[in-house]
Amino acid sequence: MVGRNTGQVRLRVKPDTQAKTLCGHVHGCTRPGSVLYTDESDSYTPVLRPHAAVCHSRKEWARDDDGDGLREVHTNTLEGLWSGLRTFLRPFRGVHKHYLGGYVAVYEFGVNLKRSSVSFIAALVALHTFAR
Repeated sequence: MVGRNTGQVRLRVKPDTQAKTLCGHVHGCTRPGSVLYTDESDSYTPVLRPHAAVCHSRKEWARDDDGDGLREVHTNTLEGLWSGLRTFLRPFRGVHKHYLGGYVAVYEFGVNLKRSSVSFIAALVALHTFAR
């Protein structure tokens, strides 16, 4: 998942893409009222969030639902993120599935770190100093 307003990324390796698995992930990583933009997979149907989907099988890649001229319904942000993850993993020439979650976590950390502000770093330093 990628927060379009925050830029924060939450990537997890899951055993499958069944509705129960995806719903648990979506509900655990988003706030109620967050809008979910996905592809046409039926696995997202039971998610309890406002939801809009593009239908790639009908060659639909982006759509403007509210008429403001911006095509807000798309999955391009996440697809670009997955491309970045593949590029990150390529030098390892294969990763055992047992360790894949760790590699994904390192990639997620790097992406999120780019969004860290000076005030966030200062707060971390203050916490570390206070903990001593």
